[in-house]
Amino acid sequence: MDSKKKVYSGIRATGRLHLGNYFGAVKGMLTLQDKYDCVFSVVDLHATTTPYDPKKLQQQVRDVVLDYLAAGLDPEKCLIEIQSKVPEHTELSFLLSTIYPVSRLEDLPTYKDKKAQFPKYINMGLLYYPVLMAADILLYKADLVPVGIDQEPHLEVTREIARKFNQMFGQTFSECQRFATKGEYVPSLTGSGKMGKSTEGSYINLTDDLETIKKRLASVPTDSGVLGGEVPKTGGVATLFTLLKLFDQEDLYNKYAQDYKDKKIRYSEMKEELAGIIYKTLKPIQQKRAEIESSFDLDGMIVKHTEICREVASATLIEVKQKMGLL
Repeated sequence: MDSKKKVYSGIRATGRLHLGNYFGAVKGMLTLQDKYDCVFSVVDLHATTTPYDPKKLQQQVRDVVLDYLAAGLDPEKCLIEIQSKVPEHTELSFLLSTIYPVSRLEDLPTYKDKKAQFPKYINMGLLYYPVLMAADILLYKADLVPVGIDQEPHLEVTREIARKFNQMFGQTFSECQRFATKGEYVPSLTGSGKMGKSTEGSYINLTDDLETIKKRLASVPTDSGVLGGEVPKTGGVATLFTLLKLFDQEDLYNKYAQDYKDKKIRYSEMKEELAGIIYKTLKPIQQKRAEIESSFDLDGMIVKHTEICREVASATLIEVKQKMGLL
């Protein structure tokens, strides 16, 4: 890695990537890989903080790597790592945890949301999640982090930890900023909250075929179509209109917005048209994924990139340990 700006982002290994991942993170990764030193991770350690099947985890990790490459990440332009293969992540996270208050972590909205979602799976790793995420970012001294807006509270924790470390031990880390995309928040197909892998029925995967996309959109809750007025800001109808905008369908958006205002919108027609638009975008990604699976040395790439990532990570960890008096 040279003197260019540093970029880091990671996606949890909890299933194949969906439109929320694509618009919220991957689109930003694609923009930045041509300009800066980038490390993009499959954060499998983070995936263990919520209920998961250990028998499926390795395949889920592989699926995310494949989706990264199929969506356009170029292993000649960026580094792709698997978090658990770079143990410096966890060592740095412990060192950083010694300077950060527990009370601040307990107040984070994301921690409270996960506790409510998984009341029988409240664990120390879940509380510790933002510290490990901070270590992920600071390990590579990232300046920019392409993630969705829901991760902003975690990025603020990262900035707070960087400031605290610099105050205590001398200038070491910069304060990262979120690289925002126009899809920084993709709403759930359920009509409530954001699109996410932990909420069944809320997402469309990058690997979904046309029929699956149609079925998923068919389940989006709508009104009677005779309400009129402005397009709603929340709920299933808002999700459909948001997807039209994300896929750059301004003309269709305006057409259906007028139909909504005139109380004559036909949601079945809108969903059918939207399904075709989504599939047209995803089909080339799916074709590229199939090519990569059949002919690309994925394991070789992972080994090569892991070696490079560990070199960079080790240098940061040595610097941190020296400044903390551990070396």
